[in-house]
Amino acid sequence: MIFGFADKGIFMAKANMILKLKDIYARYGELSEKMSDPAVIADTAEWTKIAKAQSEISETALKYEEYAEVERQKQQAEEVVKDECDLEMKELLYAEIEDCKTKLETLEEELKILLLPKDKNDDRNCIVEIRGGAGGEEAALFAYELYRMYINYCERHRLKIELVDINETELGGLKEVVFNVNGKDAYKQLKFESGVHRVQRVPETESQGRVHTSTATVAVLPEAEDVEVEIKEEDIRVDVYRSSGAGGQKVNKTETAIRITHFPTGIVVTCQDERSQLKNKDKAFKVLRSRLYDFYNSQNRSAYDEHRKSLVGTGDRSERIRTYNFPQGRVTDHRIGLSQYNLTEFIMGDIESMTEALAVAEREAQLAGEE
Repeated sequence: MIFGFADKGIFMAKANMILKLKDIYARYGELSEKMSDPAVIADTAEWTKIAKAQSEISETALKYEEYAEVERQKQQAEEVVKDECDLEMKELLYAEIEDCKTKLETLEEELKILLLPKDKNDDRNCIVEIRGGAGGEEAALFAYELYRMYINYCERHRLKIELVDINETELGGLKEVVFNVNGKDAYKQLKFESGVHRVQRVPETESQGRVHTSTATVAVLPEAEDVEVEIKEEDIRVDVYRSSGAGGQKVNKTETAIRITHFPTGIVVTCQDERSQLKNKDKAFKVLRSRLYDFYNSQNRSAYDEHRKSLVGTGDRSERIRTYNFPQGRVTDHRIGLSQYNLTEFIMGDIESMTEALAVAEREAQLAGEE
């Protein structure tokens, strides 16, 4: 068989993919055996470690097992059809071969996606920060609606929300809210929400019926483990103060709110949600670790600033990742050019179709880069 350069490249890519899949399948078998070893079962920590490693490759391994079985069926049918004399039986065998080829093509595409490099942070819990941007009180009200949208989404997906800090306005809007999201693949599910969200609608306070444009910023950060970030005592200052409510009024007679300042980076974290100073301190340190994790994963301060800007932008009306147009009932994600006319359901937390489309676009971009 003579291959052209393009054909040879495709053949080699497929051969390399199969070799990689065979290695993964063999590793899956090894881990499965270890999990049945009485000595490993007796060591809870070791068993958990192995189970986690097996779980991470199980989908790929089982998909390859399915692929290998279909390939075996195809080859078997190809061998049988060579010696088959009955025309009717030959037709059935050829139909089976074509059916196997179709299945293999589908399975190959699925396996390509499973082999793509995974975001190391996907299975982490995350911290979400929402802030009102341009637009005054209307921006604060929109920030509250985004907060409610994510609460509803998380409840539907069995993700637990833990409030860290909230700064409300007198009209029920939010200047800022910070909360933890805990659960399976929390960061993976919400990471595409980072950026500037823009709303277009007639505010309740608008007497002329004019459509206003306001913004809110969202940042989604993977939660860092204690061992990943070292926080030196001499690098921080911890201040305690009274918690405040809407409009800045004091709501606690005791000083339970916490502010942590990290001198080397200039990062400041506050927490006043809990009545316990100790609990507020724990939550504040959790947020600080995540921000420092984000910081130290960047090359330098300017890279960090650019990365943060890519997450939340400046809050200016001209910057946006998504627009919520109330007069048209439309939600548009500008990164992938997708518009949906289900704004009422979307703003109440039905955002799955959009996040799934963003995940597909990311995979397609990765696949294009692999070719």
